[in-house]
Amino acid sequence: MINKKIQLRENKSDVYMETYIIDIPMDNPQGNTKYPTVVICPGGGYAYCSKREAEPIALNFNAAGFNAVVVYYSVNELYPAALEDLSKAVVTVRENAEEWHVDTDKIIVCGFSAGGHLAASLGVHWSSEPAVKRADNLNKPNGMILSYPVITSGEKAHRGSIDVLCGGDEGIMEKVSLEKHVTSDCPPAFVWHTFEDAGVPVENSLYLLEALSDKKISAEAHIYPRGGHGLSLANEYVCVDGGVPEVREWIKLAVNWIERL
Repeated sequence: MINKKIQLRENKSDVYMETYIIDIPMDNPQGNTKYPTVVICPGGGYAYCSKREAEPIALNFNAAGFNAVVVYYSVNELYPAALEDLSKAVVTVRENAEEWHVDTDKIIVCGFSAGGHLAASLGVHWSSEPAVKRADNLNKPNGMILSYPVITSGEKAHRGSIDVLCGGDEGIMEKVSLEKHVTSDCPPAFVWHTFEDAGVPVENSLYLLEALSDKKISAEAHIYPRGGHGLSLANEYVCVDGGVPEVREWIKLAVNWIERL
């Protein structure tokens, strides 16, 4: 495995990407194996990056035969600081595609809670936000995996995330209400949420799914009846209460979805 930390901001040692890159198998002398690569954004209300939604997720995608990258993005900063970090991480993956054996048609952003908002923000704004727009389109994700994502800044918003991101600026608040900005440039999505989520209401995912449907963008969605917020893998290793057994299937379903892209 190629495991390294790459700084995303010169003046911030805590803003970086960590790679979990599969080496070419020894039984493949041609060296032509290419792997889907999942770029992971942990949650944490834009105030921190949750470890429960970082390396455990990366290792599970590795086990499925995918490369993974965890992005420890800028926190406690206004939009679009974190978006710039994620955009740079995706560009870095594309720029290292040959060395890291990346299938450049399957670079997927994957986010949890506020990290889901960040991943969806790149999916929605990669071609329109001046802070990240590029002539070469190297930051364009091929898909989004959104786990109990923050989406709206409206009535059903996760107010903590939105307040950190916007600082009360109404212009930013409108821009980060992602359901309002879905265009035909948005990539396909895999979305999951729980109906009982009291932290980020399920309506966040439903608003996004409706917007994707309006633009004829493919999406797969799973709404589980049980479970609170922040489940990660929903098992005993990341949940103090043991998690929710029926929710644990989400990552297998996400792997199958990536393979079908």
